[in-house]
Amino acid sequence: METKLDPVNFTKSSKSLVINMFSQLTRRQLAVALSSTIAAPLLPAFVAEAAPLSYTLKPQEIADGVWVIEGAQEAITFENGGAIANIVIMDSTDGAIVIDTGPSRRFGEALAALAQSLTSKPITRVYITHFHPDHAFGNQGFDAKIIAAPEGVITGLKEMGNTFSDAMYYIARDWMRGTEIVLPTISIAKSGVEDIGGRRLRLLPLSGHTTSDLAIFDETSGTLVTGDLAFLDRAPTTPHADFGIWRQSLSKLNDVSARTTVPGHGPVEASQRAVSQTKNWLDDVERIISENFEQGLDITEAMNTPLPENLTRLTLARYEFSRTVMHLYPKLEASRLPRVGGRAVD
Repeated sequence: METKLDPVNFTKSSKSLVINMFSQLTRRQLAVALSSTIAAPLLPAFVAEAAPLSYTLKPQEIADGVWVIEGAQEAITFENGGAIANIVIMDSTDGAIVIDTGPSRRFGEALAALAQSLTSKPITRVYITHFHPDHAFGNQGFDAKIIAAPEGVITGLKEMGNTFSDAMYYIARDWMRGTEIVLPTISIAKSGVEDIGGRRLRLLPLSGHTTSDLAIFDETSGTLVTGDLAFLDRAPTTPHADFGIWRQSLSKLNDVSARTTVPGHGPVEASQRAVSQTKNWLDDVERIISENFEQGLDITEAMNTPLPENLTRLTLARYEFSRTVMHLYPKLEASRLPRVGGRAVD
């Protein structure tokens, strides 16, 4: 899956090659790639200088034998190399446990080295919370035989991985060099408890942010890892979301007696504020967009509608709100507009 591009030196011809690569995608594939969680602002798209080809991973110990590498509170750009998601490392007597692997092979390899250094043990298990590339494209840094995820996550990577890869190479360029998709080989079929080296992990296969999401509650430390089912102080991404199912999943997470919550994006807190804040965002954004639609606003007008203060104080609020309008408006048109000859009309 590695492209033929040299992302370091974007000459005129290589720029044309990128454009040609995207022109060969179907309209649907291109829409998915450019509106997905990895579709960061694309300008400036071409930078002449080479990237600093090493990630600086800064683990924070949040409980005994539990570390978090916090992602940048940004959309994916060349400057951050796609390292925007929170990553978790846990120690156990059997070895290191890793939750999510980051955006690229380079990141995954650095993460694997860090996990072994922190625990002084080999890596015994890797969990992937969902199929978005900022969480799963570092899989190459690990043995596929120890990577676990719900079947829906595996299917999502299989079906959309190539499109995600094209977009990631386009945005993050040299950070992605050599990155290929590695599928998890251990399928998590249902909720249950897994004991690994004295650490008791409650696995919670859910959905809503995507068609398949995994949350993990470490009963040993009281740490809840939500994946992108919860965001904190950062507006949620919604390209593959089902708002109703997402709310149900948030309700289940709210019932977990966690001492510490690690959201998919945003700061770690000794509270469930990420869960409640995410629900409030979904409620408010869905209501605002629905009202705009009923008032007859077109999609551009809806994208620019004023937002209440509780939304605007979140990082990337306008950016994610606009993208959510793009995701929801076609669904509203399909469900609410009168249909003539099987087609919606306005």
